Amino acid sequence: MNIDAFMDRFEQMLSASLAWLSSPTFYSQIGLISIALLVGYSIAAYLKSHSPLLRKRPLEGPLLRLRLQIYASRNLLLPLMLILMLSIAADLSQTLLGQNWLVRLGLSFAVVFMLYSLIKRFVEKKFFRTLASWVFLPIALLHIFGWLDGLIAYLESISVEVGNIQVSAYGVVRVLIFGSVLFWLGRLSNTAGQQIIRSQQDLDAGTREVFAKLFQIALFFVVFILLLQIMGINLTALAVFGGALGVGLGFGLQSIASNFISGIILLLERSLSVGDYVEMEDGRKGMIRELNMRSTTLETFDGKDIMVPNEQFISGSFTNWTHKNVKQRYALEFQVSYKTDLHFLFDLLRTVVASHPRVISGEQVPIEERPDAEISGFGDSGVDILVEFWMEGVDDGENRVGGDLLLMIWDAFKEHDIEIPFPQREVRVLNPAGSGVS
Repeated sequence: MNIDAFMDRFEQMLSASLAWLSSPTFYSQIGLISIALLVGYSIAAYLKSHSPLLRKRPLEGPLLRLRLQIYASRNLLLPLMLILMLSIAADLSQTLLGQNWLVRLGLSFAVVFMLYSLIKRFVEKKFFRTLASWVFLPIALLHIFGWLDGLIAYLESISVEVGNIQVSAYGVVRVLIFGSVLFWLGRLSNTAGQQIIRSQQDLDAGTREVFAKLFQIALFFVVFILLLQIMGINLTALAVFGGALGVGLGFGLQSIASNFISGIILLLERSLSVGDYVEMEDGRKGMIRELNMRSTTLETFDGKDIMVPNEQFISGSFTNWTHKNVKQRYALEFQVSYKTDLHFLFDLLRTVVASHPRVISGEQVPIEERPDAEISGFGDSGVDILVEFWMEGVDDGENRVGGDLLLMIWDAFKEHDIEIPFPQREVRVLNPAGSGVS
């Protein structure tokens, strides 16, 4: 009897399915789906070929990074149009036919297609791409077939009580999934937002850095609040947590807090900017490559990165070589023999130094910035000569002007027989041999 009943039930379902598949309602919904797919594809193709932002890859112009992101997202246009057209078709099917479940099934698959396109376009890291492919797409399919609510109820039934807190398997899975999504979206939004802020050329570099860091802080604060909501933590509990955090900052985290506040002060008062050449009080020096909230990265000319806590720029002294004025004065010192014609020497040195392309010289230059040579003192073996010159930038790295000038001066000395003296000593013999003293 059980087998006969099962067969009868199966035959009834098969007959009902065949009857529905041959009904005008079925073909009408198939027709609406086909029209929606055709119209969506046609609109997407038209926009791709006629929209200035989607037709051709931008190579230059304002907001280049943003326009490149829009162009790279052109493949999302097709699933978006399919979702829009199928949504309209579902409403029409419900109004005209009294049912739309087949159209809604097609709409659900269009949403899955949209999720797949988003993952393929925006998720670059292999871990997050694998997580999205094996978690979010199956969740979407479970939702399509109506199995998601049953799975959630089963996971909620698996729970463990820890004190007054009840932890369910569904809560753990939810935090892991949505926490990963929030973390990924936070990093993506942070990168895109900072690129847009730093591309605003009407703002100076310091102001751009201030807004970029404030945007980063605000974004991750929002992500933190959203994560607390997902975990089911009441935000009023943050008052107690804030008090405990204040005590922790006062004792164990005061160095981190000091560097963080110092970073904000440096960004607001603009005493440092990316690209400045800085020399610390202890002799460390380099060009600022990054201004972070906790530390500043100095890049030396020998390929090293120096991480300097921001507090050292507030509590100590440092020399900023290029912040307000890129022009710098440098000096060369050497000796010539006492028999040298110094008047001819000074004219020769000024001419040689001024011939270097990186040295600031010319009649239009103020006299205090022109190359100069003078006597700095009288030594034991010769006359001490001081040569001063101005240049733009730092005399190091790719700007080895001082070394070039010393070689040019050496060649000029050889050409004009100017002598650089060796150390000399005069010795007097007070009791020469044969003087009759035994």
